[in-house]
Amino acid sequence: MSQEKIVGDTYPKYKVAAVQTTPVFLNRDATIEKVVEKVKEAKANGASLVVFPESFVPTFPYWCLFLPPVDQHPLYKRLFENAVEIPGAAFNSLQQIAHENEVYLSIGVCEKSTVNFGTMWNTSLLFDPEGNLIGHHRKILPTWGEKLVWSFGDGSSLKTHDTKLGRIGTLICGENSNTLARYALGAQGEQLHISIYPACWPTFRASTNYEDCLRIRTCAHAFESKVYNICCSAVFDTDAIEQMSLGDEKTAEWLHNLPNTNKPYAMTMVAAPNGTPCSEVLTDNQEGIVYADIDISSEINAKGIHDIYGAYQRVDIFQLSVNKTHRLPAYSYNDGNDESEELYSYTEPEIE
Repeated sequence: MSQEKIVGDTYPKYKVAAVQTTPVFLNRDATIEKVVEKVKEAKANGASLVVFPESFVPTFPYWCLFLPPVDQHPLYKRLFENAVEIPGAAFNSLQQIAHENEVYLSIGVCEKSTVNFGTMWNTSLLFDPEGNLIGHHRKILPTWGEKLVWSFGDGSSLKTHDTKLGRIGTLICGENSNTLARYALGAQGEQLHISIYPACWPTFRASTNYEDCLRIRTCAHAFESKVYNICCSAVFDTDAIEQMSLGDEKTAEWLHNLPNTNKPYAMTMVAAPNGTPCSEVLTDNQEGIVYADIDISSEINAKGIHDIYGAYQRVDIFQLSVNKTHRLPAYSYNDGNDESEELYSYTEPEIE
């Protein structure tokens, strides 16, 4: 009697790319041209998913961390002028990049409101290979000085996206230190996590240990949730330093001397479900693309041992409630009659 071949369900295997590079400072169109170049390179090297850093288009507003608020107005204005409307021409360009290269594209943008003049969000977009927008996450709480630039997101985008690559979730920078935000994604069956960051994070004049913080966050979430975690950061270039210094020599000197502090720059890597790197690790403000091979089936045994969203959780003791209501400035209007106009609700924009 011949032995029959054992069959069963199969799970995705593919390659991902995380792009560590610098945007063209506060130049939306030129930065998108750079996205075109890097996506083509990643696709040529076999990547099915290409990830770019936080607020990559048109840049991360580093100045909100060190310039006095009264000196930030010119840069804020330029940021708004180059921010991305959804939908809009720049958004359509990103959609086209994903479609033409037939890749999943994850990219951080500074999103501006199409209604409220001056309102912006720190946003992560996820496109599928047909160019459809499948993920639109606004950072739920701007961190520290970012509150001078960005408005709050809400729980409506704290969700995973079911794709051919598995269930994908995204958090932006400091959200990856928010235990409840990470748990909210893991409880929805997250299998691939994307975490995006700026090039540096100067919270003090002295050392910051930023690289170590990112390494700990990346590996910790991968290990706790038993998922792959793509950490993607930007690069800090001389042009950005000179423009943000506003002609002040002391500020420029301090920014140029950041490398002399203890690990001030970010890093890019991919962590496996066992909490260890499964890719090259880019540090020290280097430009490059990190690649990693993903095998979703490797999460099975890891979760069989320790699944904090399933068999290794006491839902009779611990419970998490997430409000997924979309925040709007006004939900209904009354024209003076007894009946109000229809209740406004949020839906993802329809993209052709």
